[in-house]
Amino acid sequence: MQDSFDIVIAGGGPVGLALAAALVRCSDGVLTVAVCDPSFGAPRTGGRVSALATGSRNLLDALGVWERLSPQAQPVWRMDISDSRARDAVRLPLLSFGASAEGEAVAWLAANADIEAALSEEADRLGVRKIPAGVTDCEAGAASAAVSLQDGSRLRARLLVAADGRTSRLRSLAGIAVTGWDYGISGIVATIGHERDHEGVARQHFLPPGPFAALPLTGLRSSIVWTEPHARALALAAASPDDFIAELEIRFGLELGALTLLDRPVAWPLALQVARSFVAPRLALLGDAAHVIHPIAGQGLNLAYRSVATLAEEIIGQARLGLDPGAPEVLQNYQRRRRFDALTTGLGMDALHRLFANDFTALRLIRDLGLGLVDRAAPAKRLLMREAAGLTGDAPALLRGLAI
Repeated sequence: MQDSFDIVIAGGGPVGLALAAALVRCSDGVLTVAVCDPSFGAPRTGGRVSALATGSRNLLDALGVWERLSPQAQPVWRMDISDSRARDAVRLPLLSFGASAEGEAVAWLAANADIEAALSEEADRLGVRKIPAGVTDCEAGAASAAVSLQDGSRLRARLLVAADGRTSRLRSLAGIAVTGWDYGISGIVATIGHERDHEGVARQHFLPPGPFAALPLTGLRSSIVWTEPHARALALAAASPDDFIAELEIRFGLELGALTLLDRPVAWPLALQVARSFVAPRLALLGDAAHVIHPIAGQGLNLAYRSVATLAEEIIGQARLGLDPGAPEVLQNYQRRRRFDALTTGLGMDALHRLFANDFTALRLIRDLGLGLVDRAAPAKRLLMREAAGLTGDAPALLRGLAI
C-alpha cells in the first residue's frame, strides 16, 4: 500500500510536530502532511526541558498551542550568570538579564514532553497523519520521493523532512556528511524539588568542567543541567539519590533549602555537529538532524524553531502559487536563510564553552571583567537579549507573531 502526501516528516518530537502543525494550519489545510515516528503512542521518559525564547513562544502561540502549554511553562524573570569554582562559598552574579521594560519574561521553561504533548494534540486536531513507524529507506525522484517504513508500508511525498535527531536515518540515506566534534563531557539532567520558591530566577554557574544551570520550573521545582566528563557523568547518573544530592548541593547551594531528587538523572554526550548541507533532492534537514550545539545558552530548540518558521514560510509561499513545495528553489532558499545562522550560533556556543571551561587564573580575570562590562552596558544587553529571542535579522513571520 502506498499513500501520497505533500510533505512527509520523519520525527515526531517538538520540532517535527511544530512543522507539521505550521504547514497544515498556515495553508488552511491545503497541504497534506504525515509524520512518521516509531515512538508514537509510547510514554515519554526523561526530564529534558527547554528554554523557550520570545520568538519560539510567538511561534507556538501562532500555532494555537501556547494557551494549552502556558500553565506548564515557568516564566524566567531574571537570569544570573556567575563564574566560580564548585566549592566557592559565595557566587556573586557577574551578569544578570531581567524582564524587559514591557514586563516580558527573559524566557519560559517547559518540559520537552509537555511541548510535544501540546503540539501532538494540535496536530491531531488539524488532521495530520501520524504513523508509528520509522523510515528504513527512501528514493528521490524528479517530481516526488518515496519512503519505506518499518511496518512495510510505503509513502510518496513531494518533500521529505528529516527531523529524526542527531543520528538521522534520512540524512544518512541522502549521503549528507556532518562536521563537528565531541566535547568529551556529558550533560546530566534531573528535576529537583526544594523548600523555598525560586521566584522565577535562573542561575548559571560557569565551572571548570562546564556550566551548571539551575532552571526554574512551576511549583517548588527546578531542572538542572550539570556538565561533567563522560565517565564522571555516567557515575553520577547511576549514583543513589542520597549520593547524587550530596554532590548536587555543592553546586546548587542551599539558598532554596533542602533538595530532593524528583526523577532519575539522565546523562547525554555533548557535541557540536553541523550537516554540510541542509538539503538534498526532495529533502530538508531540521532540528538535530541539521545541527547539534552546546547547551551553554539554551539555544538548541530555539535555533530549531527558527528553521521551522523559515521552512514553513518557504513551503507555504510556493504552495500558494500552486507550485511544487519540494522544488530546488524552495530548498536552496531554506538553506541560504538557515545554514549560516546555525553554523555561527554553533561556533559561538563552542567559543563560550572553550572560554569558560577552564581554570586559568589570568583568563578567569579577563572573562570576569568582560562579563561585568557587558552587565553595565545596557545597549549591549538589549542586543544580546534580542538576538537570543530570535528577533534579529531576517526573522520569519511566525517568530514575530505574524501570519504567513
